Amino acid sequence: MNAFIHHFAFEFRTGIRNKQLLLMNYLFPLGFYLMMGFVMAEINPLFRQDIIPAMVVFGILSATLLGIPDQLVNARENGIFRSYRINGVPSISILCIPALTTIFHLILVAGIITVTAPILFDAPSPVNWFDFILIFLVMALASAGISVLIGVIAPSSRMTVLYSQLFFVPSMLLSGMMFPYNMLPDVIGKIAQLLPATQAMNAFNGLAMGKVADFSPWGSVIILFVSGLLAFGLAVWLFSWDRRNTTRGGKTWLAWLVFLPSIVGIFLFA
Repeated sequence: MNAFIHHFAFEFRTGIRNKQLLLMNYLFPLGFYLMMGFVMAEINPLFRQDIIPAMVVFGILSATLLGIPDQLVNARENGIFRSYRINGVPSISILCIPALTTIFHLILVAGIITVTAPILFDAPSPVNWFDFILIFLVMALASAGISVLIGVIAPSSRMTVLYSQLFFVPSMLLSGMMFPYNMLPDVIGKIAQLLPATQAMNAFNGLAMGKVADFSPWGSVIILFVSGLLAFGLAVWLFSWDRRNTTRGGKTWLAWLVFLPSIVGIFLFA
């Protein structure tokens, strides 16, 4: 336990001292939040109704998808994982600690957004704080799990960018962050439900912000929670200590199973 705490504390400090992680954890999401608040809210006043959940979801996506995978791949390629193995550090700790430290950074970012948005942009505060916190946590779990899984299966830093963008870019366009989900065509809307960001925005609207959800909000919470657990489980199963460890390398196709809860949810909760 002491080793876990020391490792966690080291990674947490790294997230502040490392310029790249500082950018992804704080500067990028908060800078984008201010830009959208001052610009988008003037262009489209209705955006004020969504600025808190949308920017919290954006912060989660940027810190996890754009920060965690590359960190894991670089550590594996530089032989850091081999030294962990020699010293008896289990793979689950190697995967969980970056995710946990990122989530702690995200708590601070979400707190800043939630407190300042009503003051700066006249945005409505959550009407149900318990549900708001719950949805934030399951979204952070799902996004961190997917990010860890990408870091495990990606063969190089270049591929982490490609895999991460497969989630990040569609999330920006289709999840309901930029414009209402109900404006999407039916087929595109079903595809959008595969994205954790879509499920999070739907849950935020239906449970925390006092708005009408487009489909089952509690179904979205369940999907996010199960997807996060499944992603971490797949990451642990597919984990390799170094590039020469290919025992499970041929089974990376199993990572696609991370979409299974969302696919099932389309039929059960939509």
